[in-house]
Amino acid sequence: MVELTPQQRAVAAGAAGAGAAMALRIVAEAARLMGAPRLIPIASAHIDGALYHGDSGTLFAERLVADGAHVAVRATLNVGALSPAGCAAVRLPPHERDMAARMMRAYEAMGCEPSWTCAPYQAGHRPALGADVAWGESNAVVFCNSVLGARTNRYGDFLDIACAIAGVAPDYGLHRPENRIATMLMDATGLSPALRRSDVFYPVLGTIVGREAGAAVAVIEGLQGCTTEDRLKALGAAAASAGGVGLFHVAGVTPEAPDTDTALGHQPPRETLILTPQLLDEALARLSTVTGGERIDAVAIGSPHLSAAEVDALERLIAGRRLAIPLYANTGRHVLHPLEAQGRRAALEAAGVIFVVDTCVVVTPILPDIAGAVLMTNSGKFAHYAPGNTGYAVVYGSLGECVESAVAGRLIREPRAWS
Repeated sequence: MVELTPQQRAVAAGAAGAGAAMALRIVAEAARLMGAPRLIPIASAHIDGALYHGDSGTLFAERLVADGAHVAVRATLNVGALSPAGCAAVRLPPHERDMAARMMRAYEAMGCEPSWTCAPYQAGHRPALGADVAWGESNAVVFCNSVLGARTNRYGDFLDIACAIAGVAPDYGLHRPENRIATMLMDATGLSPALRRSDVFYPVLGTIVGREAGAAVAVIEGLQGCTTEDRLKALGAAAASAGGVGLFHVAGVTPEAPDTDTALGHQPPRETLILTPQLLDEALARLSTVTGGERIDAVAIGSPHLSAAEVDALERLIAGRRLAIPLYANTGRHVLHPLEAQGRRAALEAAGVIFVVDTCVVVTPILPDIAGAVLMTNSGKFAHYAPGNTGYAVVYGSLGECVESAVAGRLIREPRAWS
């Protein structure tokens, strides 16, 4: 039984309007289903439910707007199905395009920030250590928990906006300190320092974390001095795609893991996994669905959305050359606008880069419809979802390999740190 405060009972009964009442009732029912004893205040929300998957989602959002619903806390928006900021063309049929646009407008009408990015933490939405929030979008959830040390569960579509309107969330799961303690130890100390300091390693590691940890909390030992925010972002995104991961710790790096023993709650791990080159090779192989051949029809990077630093790296690697095949660079308007002001967007587009802003190539039809097409990516998340969502086969590689392949118009491999 969920215990509501007198004020919450009043809101659920309609004291603050029909929209607020519906939102609170949804959150309270979710709490009952999850076995949460109460609702707790939240500091912010990140809304994944504004991505069009069908007319019902649009009609739900418009019903909330018609009933006067408005967010009670800061609420940023995940990617939508369209690209209001322009750039890449979206190939949605007219009805779906109209419903997607209506959905996006409805969420903005409820007071959500039009961030339209899967990486709100790069756009200034960074809740404080220990803050309870209600975030959707799996990579954002993992980053919020693991890198920022805020507390959220993986809130699904429509529950996320209900929490934002109500200003509360169910008190269960990763909101509770006892559920944030690691029970699994992953030991990377036996891997070469060069590999642990390479960007290409982290999506592969994330795939292992997702498959082996599932929904459990793991602490990784051996990455001290090797990580950056972008590497942790890539690790978390791959882990959340390959498994039910909502939180991981990196000993000596992430907020709740000053050391391995603290992350484990001063208890021995229930399971220990030694990371070996063989285990990495197996995970690396799973990120590609194509073996052999040099065909590449397109390159896509930026899942999660590219940071400014990652765009800088892309620019350095292209080095003024012309691409032979399109390279789709998925990012947010918070990154694109400075590029425009600096004249860099035009230069990159002249080289053959296609910016995808406010959305991405895996959640809405942007890639050309080509029989037997092959997509190359440096994203573990793209590698996981692209075959099913786009119909393209996938080849995984480093950012350098992606750029060299786009320049050459065929698959180019560079020597790898683990070869």
